[in-house]
Amino acid sequence: MSMIREAFKRLGRSAYVQKLRHVRRQAFSERYLLFTNVTISLTLSSVGDILEQQYERYAGYLDKWDRKRTVNMAISGVTVGVICHHWYKFLDQRMPGRTIKIVLQKVVLDQLICSPFYISMFFVTLGILENQSKDEIIAEIKNKAWRLYAAEWTVWPPAQIINFYFLPNRYRVFYDNLISLGYDVFTSKVKYQKP
Repeated sequence: MSMIREAFKRLGRSAYVQKLRHVRRQAFSERYLLFTNVTISLTLSSVGDILEQQYERYAGYLDKWDRKRTVNMAISGVTVGVICHHWYKFLDQRMPGRTIKIVLQKVVLDQLICSPFYISMFFVTLGILENQSKDEIIAEIKNKAWRLYAAEWTVWPPAQIINFYFLPNRYRVFYDNLISLGYDVFTSKVKYQKP
């Protein structure tokens, strides 16, 4: 057992681990946090779409990978990253603290204000990228947004309790995106599912 403990001590002192710690501190510093959050959101939105497209190809719904669709989903991830970054900062400024009452208030506000806004911006961003008319975007929001919003109510309240209670603001978008990877697969499915 002491050999294992000693190996972990040496690993913790290694130059590689020290460099990773430095990169993490920089990436999640106030100076680079918006960039980090947007990059994480862009990356995981892309991964979610790639996973969904792989499934659609496997199931025979899609003939080949649609690169433009993945790029569009990535760009929607930029929108999401910016929204979530500023939303979490806003909530913490207006409602500082981590009491159960404050955490639950944040969760309710997140579900009632940010979720509908985020879902709408998701469809607006993709609608613009896909050259949809204003009426087409509105129709798509009316037809599809409710499915995403219903899913939000099953996934996000418990996840956000953990997010708001345990995590400092700088890690919230990162945590949000890790939880959201499965949700991003579903989002891509809803957006591109044929009627």
